[in-house]
Amino acid sequence: MTKKSKNSTLKEVLDIILYENPSTQDEIAEKLGITRRYVTKLLQPMVKKGIVRRAYILDLKKYDDFSEMFEEEKTSREHAGSYLIKDLLKNMSEHVCKQLKTSFEALLTHKKDQANDALKMDFITNNMLEKVRSSVDTAIAINPYSEFSKTVVFGEIAYDLERIGDHSGIIANFTMQESYEVDTEMMDYLKEMYKTSKKMVSWSMDAFLNEKLDLKEEVMSCEDKLHQLQKKALNCIATQMAETPFEDKDRSTYYLSLSRVVKAFERIGDISIEIIDTAGEFYHNIPRTTTPERFRRREQKIEKARREE
Repeated sequence: MTKKSKNSTLKEVLDIILYENPSTQDEIAEKLGITRRYVTKLLQPMVKKGIVRRAYILDLKKYDDFSEMFEEEKTSREHAGSYLIKDLLKNMSEHVCKQLKTSFEALLTHKKDQANDALKMDFITNNMLEKVRSSVDTAIAINPYSEFSKTVVFGEIAYDLERIGDHSGIIANFTMQESYEVDTEMMDYLKEMYKTSKKMVSWSMDAFLNEKLDLKEEVMSCEDKLHQLQKKALNCIATQMAETPFEDKDRSTYYLSLSRVVKAFERIGDISIEIIDTAGEFYHNIPRTTTPERFRRREQKIEKARREE
């Protein structure tokens, strides 16, 4: 095997580590159609030099110096770093949306094995967060005084996505722990809350990754719908709880857990608002408000009531 082809294969291995979050060398080998032994041979010097850290995170500062051997056309280090981290965030966003979808489908069908799969996906979400944080630290170390220091915002977005993954976990845990299935009326509310919150995540991330700030109006409209649905869903739960005998503690616990599922969708919507507000600051220096979203809504309602008087 020539040096060039060997380097090409190594580059493919490192790209998989960067973008696809493999857990084992067997997984890398399978994706590339090569042997695990050859993957080990390629990665061994990378591990010794600290370029690759187990379980499979790249030290991007060392990788940046090392990558000249791939003889690719190089852009500025700042531009390349920004592009790379945005790509990591794009993959993380897609994964978190799949995690949310898997969690809700498990709730919809009351399948505990699918709920367990959704919970396992959270490990990958956490690993993706660490990769973004590692990349951000590297980017800031390269040039902490330039405009590229805004890269720290990428870490905030990754943390927001990780929080969405946590709220998806609440939905999956409900299916794992509760023996009662959700009735039709309540499920209709949850279906709409899921569709609305998922749109908000997708649109807010599109706004951040691709500077589509005009999507904010759509996201805010979805937020209004989500809170209307939340109010109806909680009223439904309150009505059903009132009809439950006091001594039926299992059923009462079920309703409390169900209310946490409703709250999880609401929090996913709030985080989406935070992401799109961050996009406005990142691209156009529009300051983000320090007032939590729930208090902003309360102030808006008070102001609306005053105007109506």
